[in-house]
Amino acid sequence: MQKTIDYWLEEADEALKVADHHFEKKDYSYSLFFGHLAVEKMLKAIYVRKKGEHAPQINNLVRLAEHAGIPLTPDQKDTLIKITAFTLESKYPDEKRGFRNKANEQFTSSELTQIREIISWLRSILLS
Repeated sequence: MQKTIDYWLEEADEALKVADHHFEKKDYSYSLFFGHLAVEKMLKAIYVRKKGEHAPQINNLVRLAEHAGIPLTPDQKDTLIKITAFTLESKYPDEKRGFRNKANEQFTSSELTQIREIISWLRSILLS
């Protein structure tokens, strides 16, 4: 299973690099989309480590954390819910493109900081 864990870790790192690339190109909504993918892939690495089986094919970060047996504080749960919404709002924008208009440089920078904090926390779980 270590090979699968390593796979998810590499994928998470790559997704975060892509998020940074989109941020540099001012493509903010997709930067957050790839930030979500990075968190999702870290959760899948933890799932595989804890359960010894392949991770479920779901994108909901709270559900993934619950399936992996990761206890969440209310703030962590709220953050994961918010990050999960980034993928939906990026993939399926409303007609007014509200999320894409909201996802400006300042907003995206702040949210990527939170995503990095979550990834750091998840990495500490994986290494414990």
